[in-house]
Amino acid sequence: MTTRATRTSASSEPVPADKLYMENTLLRVAGALFCHDRRMASAHTETIELNRGVADKAITIRPDPKLGQPGPLAHKIFVALIKKHSGYGRPTQSDVSFSRRELVRLIGRTAWSGSASEQLVRALEEIHYAFVKTRFKSAERFVEHSFAVFPEVYIERREQANDPIEACTVTLARPIMASLQDGHFTCLNHTLMLELGTIGQALYMRLFFHFANLYDGHHKTRLAFAKRYDDICAEWLGGLAVHRYHSTIERDQLGPHLRQLLSAGFLSSYQITEAKGQPGFVVTFRPGVAFFADYDRFYRRGNRPSVEFAEPTDRREIAHPLKFAYLFAERRNRRPQGSIPYVSSKEVETAKSILARIEFEQALDFIDYGLARAKRTHFEVQSLGGLRQYLDDYLAESKARAAERAAQARRVTEDRATAQRVEYSNYRRTQADRIFAGLPAKEQSVIEAAARAKAPHSRGKGSLTELMIGIERARITAEKHPRKILSFEAWQAAQ
Repeated sequence: MTTRATRTSASSEPVPADKLYMENTLLRVAGALFCHDRRMASAHTETIELNRGVADKAITIRPDPKLGQPGPLAHKIFVALIKKHSGYGRPTQSDVSFSRRELVRLIGRTAWSGSASEQLVRALEEIHYAFVKTRFKSAERFVEHSFAVFPEVYIERREQANDPIEACTVTLARPIMASLQDGHFTCLNHTLMLELGTIGQALYMRLFFHFANLYDGHHKTRLAFAKRYDDICAEWLGGLAVHRYHSTIERDQLGPHLRQLLSAGFLSSYQITEAKGQPGFVVTFRPGVAFFADYDRFYRRGNRPSVEFAEPTDRREIAHPLKFAYLFAERRNRRPQGSIPYVSSKEVETAKSILARIEFEQALDFIDYGLARAKRTHFEVQSLGGLRQYLDDYLAESKARAAERAAQARRVTEDRATAQRVEYSNYRRTQADRIFAGLPAKEQSVIEAAARAKAPHSRGKGSLTELMIGIERARITAEKHPRKILSFEAWQAAQ
């Protein structure tokens, strides 16, 4: 049996931490979604099934048949996007935006060329067009979701389709956002991840997740996690080639990345051994000082990591103008957002200037208003700037509509209040009649006499006279027995 154990000589000083919040389902999906072999990724077009037949934790991934699996660059962009999303804090928003300067840094280039831009677009599309289906057990029921990790991608180019990207906004899937809102995430050390290649990052994310689930706060030296090597290649590394020889795994494939984790102090050792009773290998991992330091920082102090509130400017500067420009292109061309490859910088700048005067939530309403106005005069609107002439009228009409809505709301409130007063009067009269019916005859006679004396037309006869006497009788009864009838406020609360 071939056995290899490697131990770290890393310093006991913990690596500085910059938190990254990875939603737990996304962490599992990412392991199978991203292929870390750049040359083979585009050829992987078959459906990927994890835990087939296991009802409570099944994952199915269908890569795009033309693009194949998302590759190493897509994984790099994915991690950077999740990191930036983590920095937005609470309340959690679904859009993540990047400026041109950030894209240059993200792609690892000093200059932003057309080829680098198209590599980024392809990587985003690889993720965007991959279809994911998950099924997990939650409490006593099964929860199934079908989604794209990035369901929407918005791109700004200067003018032409072959111009480099100026900015982009990516939207995260709703199931992922809902799970993040519920606190189902793993807190990771992004500073440490930056020292690693994409394979090292994938190994680190899964190992931290498993170590954190197993660790009880004691017995550090006993903590270990073992997994079959072929399962690691399939479930953690997106179908990486499975090698037959220990030396190849150690020298050319996993070994270099595991040694990086040793040097960083995240692992104290790893061991690759032949599986017992069947072909293949098992890899056993033991955590190092960096894991325990981060676990204490992220989970021990306050029990669970918390996401602080941060007000992102990206939404105002990038996401909203981009989406506004896309909305106009959709409405004008009568095409869905997915069929619009990009919008120009000129359109985005126009969107910014309009959004300086209206809220983003009004964007669609304004576009429809402007296009309708233009249609009346047979004006063919070619750009978002063509609608700007209608902005003042839209604002004036919006103000008038808002005033009318406010007046209508006041009328509804007043009518409701009047109806409640009438209903309360009926309740009070009914209760007083019941109380009067239960009073001794002597007290009834006193109240009856007082009512006839005070009621208008009390000396006359007829239904109106009897009605007025009845009202006065109920009033006197209520005044004499106030504790037996609810006040208006108490009656209102009981309703």
